[in-house]
Formats: sequence, structure tokens, C-alpha cells
Amino acid sequence: MSVTDVDRRDELVGWARDHDASIAFLQMGDPSLTRELTRLADAGAATITLIGISLGPLAPGHSWLRRIAAHWWRERTGRRPEIQVATRLATTPDEVAPTSTETRPITGTEPGLTSPAWERVPGHVRQVLICRGPRCTAKGSEETARAVILGAMEAGLGDDDLLITHTGCQFPCNQAPVLSVQPDDVWYGNVDAAAARVIVRDHLDGGRPVEAYRLK
Repeated sequence: MSVTDVDRRDELVGWARDHDASIAFLQMGDPSLTRELTRLADAGAATITLIGISLGPLAPGHSWLRRIAAHWWRERTGRRPEIQVATRLATTPDEVAPTSTETRPITGTEPGLTSPAWERVPGHVRQVLICRGPRCTAKGSEETARAVILGAMEAGLGDDDLLITHTGCQFPCNQAPVLSVQPDDVWYGNVDAAAARVIVRDHLDGGRPVEAYRLK
């Protein structure tokens, strides 16, 4: 379901293998959910059961699994398989067995991918770009992202204050994990979870860049 789950692909592949299943991602992972649904449908699947997996506290709401599956189902040309969606997210291997999971079918009447609330660019003061490239991921940017997001929540910083964005490689790879703040044009390196909490407190909430981790 979340970006952090993409970092645990190998673990999820193992879970899927135990049930003769495949994996797909809602964001920043390949294959995407829509691509995998198309592959399965083209291969002749009559029924597809979707079980959302969340291995951390930062996954989007479960409703997004139904929204995206329903969008694909409505847009699908040709034969459409029946799609069943688990009614809750799985967090352990024991919770992903399709035979013991309660599901509800996709009907095509689910909410779409647009809303009046998502029409405009958020009125944020700063955009925080967290690198999730290969080196930053290998050096713990999952925990960096978690610390930034949870720290912002604890500080009471909302959408009007911050737009937190996961990115690909931001290039000063020797300084991984990398985080940058715009429009301040401040770049930070070696941002582990502890450093991230300081950056949230002093810079994102307090307005004072943290020189100890600053690259630019």
C-alpha cells in the first residue's frame, strides 16, 4: 500500500509465493496495481482477490485499494474479471490467506480518482523532498521518511505547512540519506531518523535550517 512497503519487495514476494499469488504496488513500485490487474485479466483470470498489505504506519487509507481497482474495472475494455477486495489490510503473513479473508466485490459504483478537494495545488509553505533512490533506500531513508512524517504530525504541521514528497535519486549519493527543503533551497545529508526529527523541530517547525546536516 505504501512507499515503505516497496522497500520490502523481497519479503512480500515470499508471502505471495506461499499462496500462488503475485504482488503489485499502489505507488512508486513496479508493477503497479493497474498493470498487474491487466496482466492477470489478459491471462484469463476469472476472479481476482486483492489483499492490501501494510507493513508500517504510513500507508494510505484502505479505501484507495478499492478506488484504484474500481477505476481499472470501469476503464477495462473487453472481458472484465470479478474482483474481490479484502475488507481489511494485512500486516502479517498469516493474514494474507485468501481462503480465510473476508472480501467484498468491486461493483463499479465506488468513488473515482478525482474530487473537488484535490483540484488545487496545496497551499503549503515548504515542500520536503525525501530521496528514495537506491543508495538512500539502502542507507535507511525509509526510517528517515517515517521520522519526518510522524514528527510533522506531532508538531501539528499539516497540508498548509508542508508537502512531503518521496523522490527518486537527488544525486549527492555519497551523503545518503538525502533530504531537501524548497523553496528554501536547503539540502541535508546523512539524515537518519534522529537527524530528521531535529530538522522537523528546528527547520520545518521553527524556521531555522540545521547547519550540522546541511549540504547547501
